[in-house]
Order: sequence, then structure tokens, then C-alpha cells
Amino acid sequence: MSPSGRLRGLLGRREGAEVDTDPDRRVVGPVRLSKRTKDLVKRLEVGEIAIIDHADLDRIAAEDLAASRVAGVINVAPFSTGRYPNIGPLILARSGVVLVEAVGAPLFESLDRGDVIELDGGDVLLSGTTLANGTRPSIGDLEERLAEQRSRIDRAIAEFATNTIEHVREESELLSGEILLPQTRTRFDGRHVLIVVRGPRYREDLAALNAYIRDVRPLIIGVDGGADAVLRAGLRPDVILGDMDSATDKALRCGAELIVHAYPDGSAPGHERLEDAGLDHLVIPAPGTSQDVAMLLANEKGASLIVMVGAHFNLLEFLDKNRAGMSSTFLTRLRVGETLVDAKGVSRLYRPGIGAPGVALFALAFVLVVVAVIIASPGIDNVFQLLWIKIKDAFGG
Repeated sequence: MSPSGRLRGLLGRREGAEVDTDPDRRVVGPVRLSKRTKDLVKRLEVGEIAIIDHADLDRIAAEDLAASRVAGVINVAPFSTGRYPNIGPLILARSGVVLVEAVGAPLFESLDRGDVIELDGGDVLLSGTTLANGTRPSIGDLEERLAEQRSRIDRAIAEFATNTIEHVREESELLSGEILLPQTRTRFDGRHVLIVVRGPRYREDLAALNAYIRDVRPLIIGVDGGADAVLRAGLRPDVILGDMDSATDKALRCGAELIVHAYPDGSAPGHERLEDAGLDHLVIPAPGTSQDVAMLLANEKGASLIVMVGAHFNLLEFLDKNRAGMSSTFLTRLRVGETLVDAKGVSRLYRPGIGAPGVALFALAFVLVVVAVIIASPGIDNVFQLLWIKIKDAFGG
């Protein structure tokens, strides 16, 4: 699929949502604020107005905000800085959410959770008093921005490639195997391992693997917030690995083995959270991202196949994560090699068998058909009676 076609596919409209085509439409609602968008989306309620501080709103954050069914989003940072073509703002606008860009506005200091505000065009009002004068970008404005950014994508590619090469040497432990991996209670040897990352299309990819998960029963690793995605799918992760800033308390207490990804110098903010919660855990100091460490752990512990859900595979996805390069992921994939496959490939190639429930259902249907035929055919009934008499005679009955 061409980049333009892929982009159109990403910009699906939320079902039943009203698209904000009227720049003067007033929006009123209670506010909820956080400078960490991924924490805010866990608490948002329908009809609220979210206030964020998120430059270059990424796709995952936009999808989560839209799924929360908020009435509006006010950003005190630029929705797009022009650094790369980020489609987050357009996804959010296409879903029917009103966007207001109020760069530098002191809304976090002026408002408290639950304050009812009004959006009048780009103006933000509280009890009739204007708190900020922002702009309300239309869908057309956002499309023009995106087109302009895409025309300059070559600059982003060049910078990204340079940074990747510069950092390869610094993160070479991922390739040489010098990272010390702890002894885990979870056994990986010879098993399929499903690694779930809260990345692009992770919900759809996980749902597409239902038959594979049912039949193969892979070991499941949730990477930070990916653990909650596993729980929402009706499954339970065997391992939760990451810096533990996105996984909910419910996920951390689900019984999975907990592994904190620490910085190479050993510092681990997630360690403090688990210590305070009284949860046993292991620590792995390593460069790179948590999904890189999850792949490396599964591979070094003997997994026969590693299936990635929600992993980042292309330039835009890495830039969406605000990464200047992909050295760690590049090196990890070199080390893991042919053991690694993408969830999309598994869902397209895997053909599920009938399974035990299917066999039982087929057997029951067969018995019912035989019984029905016997009841409807007196001649066949006589045959079975004669056969029964012969059996009793043979055994002296």
C-alpha cells in the first residue's frame, strides 16, 4: 500500500462521532489535566475536556484520547512542531474531538480538575473570563500541515539515520550478548513467546491472533502498558517487563512475573514503585527500549518463536515515540534474527485447526444424526434389535 493509502487507512472516523467542521461551535465541559498523556487517558470520562502538554501528539496518544470520547483537547504545546509528519492531531480531529492549540497558556496553573470551561473558537473561558486565546485547527488545516511535513520527510530520515549510526557502538551490548539476564521463574525454552507492546494497531493485531493464542498457548510478555492490553483481551500475561510507568496496579497484581528494565547504570525508577507496593520483581540494566529487552530475554532464554504485537517497524513510528534513532532495535533484531515475526504475519499465515471443542461438537452432531435416522427408520431399528440379540446370545445372555 502506498504511504498516502496507508495514511488514509489510519484516519478512521470514530463511529457516531460528530466531526468538528464548524470553527465557531461552542464546547462546554469539565476539565481533566495531566502533563503525561498516557496517564491522563486512563482517567478520562466521556464529555470531559482534556488539557495536555504534548508536543507532536503521536498516534497512540491520539487514539487513546479519541477512545475516551472526550469533547475536546487543549494542548499547551504545539500539536505538530514540523519535526516529522505526525498524524495524531488529524486522527483526533477526524474522530470528532475539538482541538485547541494554546501554546504556552498557563492552564495548568489556572484550572483544577472538574472546573467547567467553555471553548469558543480558540478561546478558553472559565465563568465568562477568558483564560487563553488559542487557535482551533480545522481538519483542512491539519491536512495541509501534514502534507507540508511529508514534503520535508527527507530531512527527518537523514537525521534519524545519522543518530542511529552514532549510537550503534554505544549500545553494542545488545548484539554481543554482554547483558546479564537474571534467572526467571518463567520457562521460555522451546515455547512460542507473544510480546505485546502498546504500539500501532496493537488492539487489532492482538484480536487477530485469537485462534493462534487459543491453539498454541504462547507465553505472553506484556511490555509496560501492553500488560493492560493483554488483560482487556481476556488473557493474562506471564511476564510484565518495562520501566513500570504505564502498567496499572491491576496489571502488576495479576500474578505475572515482574521484571524492571533499568538504565545501563542500574538506576530504575520502576523499582521504587514495585518496592513501595510490596511486589517481588527482578531488574535488568540494559540500553535500548523495553521491547528490545523483552525480545532479547525471550531469545536468550530459548524461545522457539517470538511474535511481536504493536512493535514499531518504520520511521514514522519511531519518530512518534520521540526517538532520534533505532540503534537498539536494529541491533536486537540482528541478534534475534529469524526467530522474530510480526503479529500481522502470524494472523495472515496461521490457519487454525478445528480444536478440541470443535471435535466434540462434531461428534455430538454425528450421534444426534444417527439417533434421528434410527427413530425415523423402523427397518434400521429392527437391524439394531437383531444385532443386540446376537450379542447377548454370544455372551450367554
